[in-house]
Amino acid sequence: MTKKDPLARQGYHHGNLKEALVIAARKLIAERGPAGFTLVEAARLAGVSPAAPYRHFKDRAALVAEVAQQGFQEFGKRMGAAAKAAATDKEGFMRMGDTYLAFAREEPGYYAAMFSGGYPLDTAEKVGQATFDGLANAIRGVAHHMRAEGKGEIVNIDGLAYYVWAMSHGIATLSAAGFLPDREPRPSPDVLLQDGVEALVRGSLAPPK
Repeated sequence: MTKKDPLARQGYHHGNLKEALVIAARKLIAERGPAGFTLVEAARLAGVSPAAPYRHFKDRAALVAEVAQQGFQEFGKRMGAAAKAAATDKEGFMRMGDTYLAFAREEPGYYAAMFSGGYPLDTAEKVGQATFDGLANAIRGVAHHMRAEGKGEIVNIDGLAYYVWAMSHGIATLSAAGFLPDREPRPSPDVLLQDGVEALVRGSLAPPK
């Protein structure tokens, strides 16, 4: 860096340029969607020069990918904390569902970026793996207790994890779009997810031997 470098001066003055751009992108994504803004608009919202984002991101897709990756990290922390705070494996599993829906409601910028599909497939597989692993591990805990209680065996834990993830994502997406209003006589999204997950678990059980 030299004193003649305007981008260096701008980045230093602003502090953490990369994080400022991520915060700006989260806001824009929440308002317009992952494809609804430009790097110049993100720079303007972050209070930096139009050229500044290119110090960290080659294009908008790269910025969205960074938002998605940070979103999955935060999402994983919240899901893990929900499971650990529960008294039983089943309670933890159900709390993860509530946390899933809450994250989608509270972090629309992160959530839209996470599932935008606007970044390389290998990146999507990498950042999504932790979510799948967390669900699968929670189901294994539930399966262990169900087996010990003679209630049967969950025959396909990985498959069930994907079914639960798909249902969680579907309900979160429908709720965000206003298709699941939280009022009578319709069940709330949280109740709908809990009932659906319990039905999936029951349907995945093989009879006890």
